[in-house]
Amino acid sequence: QVHLVESGGGLVQSGGSLRLSCTASGGSVYIYGMGWFRQAPGKEREFVAAISRSGDATYYADSVKGRFAISSDNAKNTVYLQMNRLSAEDTADYYCALRVAELSLSTQLKYEHYYNYWGQGTRVTVSS
Repeated sequence: QVHLVESGGGLVQSGGSLRLSCTASGGSVYIYGMGWFRQAPGKEREFVAAISRSGDATYYADSVKGRFAISSDNAKNTVYLQMNRLSAEDTADYYCALRVAELSLSTQLKYEHYYNYWGQGTRVTVSS
């Protein structure tokens, strides 16, 4: 059984930065890609960023492009989300997700139903 544990959330002032981490554990698993999603109060969960295993392919939601950066350390089974220039609109619970099987297109990593495992989430609150 694979477990994903997120960390790094917290309270930050508008314009500030945070770095989220997510580590997969629980045995040997082939990671095709990992992603970050978020859910703001009263809203549906939405895609934030995703990265393929090789790191060659990264995808971002338009709302975070240029401010957030996703990266990974395959040796540690860990994915990171560096979040800069945060605003109140970024306040949400952030979830990491893991895809263990090949996809026909890496762009499918933008869609939550393609993921096999999910973390419990870490809360990010941006004060204005």
